[in-house]
Amino acid sequence: MKLLVCAMEASSNVHLKELKKYLNDDVELVGVFDKELGNPLYDLTSMAIMGIVDAVKKLRFFFKLRDELVELARDCDKVLLMDSSGFNLPLAKKLRETYPQKEIIYYILPQAWAWKKGRVKKLEAYCSKLCSIIPFESEIYNDKNKITYVGHPLLDEITEFKTEFKETNKIAFMPGSRKTEIKNLMPIFKELVKKIPNKEYILIIPSKFDDEYIKRIYGDISEFSISRNTHKTLNEAEYAFICSGTATLESALIGTPFTLSYIAKKIDFFIGNLFVKLNHVGLANIFFEKIGKEPLHSEFLQENVTVENLLNDYKNLDKRLFFENSKLLRDYLKNGSSQNVARIIQN
Repeated sequence: MKLLVCAMEASSNVHLKELKKYLNDDVELVGVFDKELGNPLYDLTSMAIMGIVDAVKKLRFFFKLRDELVELARDCDKVLLMDSSGFNLPLAKKLRETYPQKEIIYYILPQAWAWKKGRVKKLEAYCSKLCSIIPFESEIYNDKNKITYVGHPLLDEITEFKTEFKETNKIAFMPGSRKTEIKNLMPIFKELVKKIPNKEYILIIPSKFDDEYIKRIYGDISEFSISRNTHKTLNEAEYAFICSGTATLESALIGTPFTLSYIAKKIDFFIGNLFVKLNHVGLANIFFEKIGKEPLHSEFLQENVTVENLLNDYKNLDKRLFFENSKLLRDYLKNGSSQNVARIIQN
């Protein structure tokens, strides 16, 4: 089987790597994905965008890429789209128009439950099967036969969860994977460590970053030891300071208490606030609100991301209660998703 894949995000490729373990050896991946998984059309670094402004600058490239993928799909048996709805939804439309009978599977769906609910109709029209990783996501879909809750990929990828709360003297810092995120948060993190003495400060850095890039983007990080292993480090840490994103859910599932911080470009934050009507940013908090629980962790955004706020949260968070609630979160998500998605693809 030849499978056209469009996985443009780093997190999507982590999920794809796990999924690939359950695909038969005769399944060939073509399209856009991490080069570690095969021979993609383009290197993923050329896909990275941060916010609306950056996306506009790269429009011409993405139109060209869409047309190339549609042509590539001609010889493919099925299509797998992962996340990146800004690109993948128009791609799905073009694929459906060009190949009315082609099976199109969407895994890691656009968060239509959070904003732009009109995407539900498009997803149902363009896609053959919808693989959801959010337990309540199917509520907003009309065609219940198309959408399936497959579990959550992080429950496949995290191999070890905390069984008890322990003070380890280690604090993890995750300023994100995008340049703007890192440059916004690192100065605050560097000041913060001065306020939390006698600890080991571990900076988790994406494995794709080389030494030259780290020096240019992170600046002086002599106060930190460096880790490339997110799950192992979070498991060993007694606390973490994390940029908004998948890592917050990883920490929550592992059982490591943390503080969420995020500083976006002002225009991106303004536009986001116009459209996204949610009480929380972190997925764990969104899940907890859905089941009628208090927020699992604190969230600081924009000008509220200060050394003082992060320090106070570190001192005041009930870390043992957080640990107990992380078990509830794992129960809520039930199981991993990779095996179920592989079954859907190969069915």
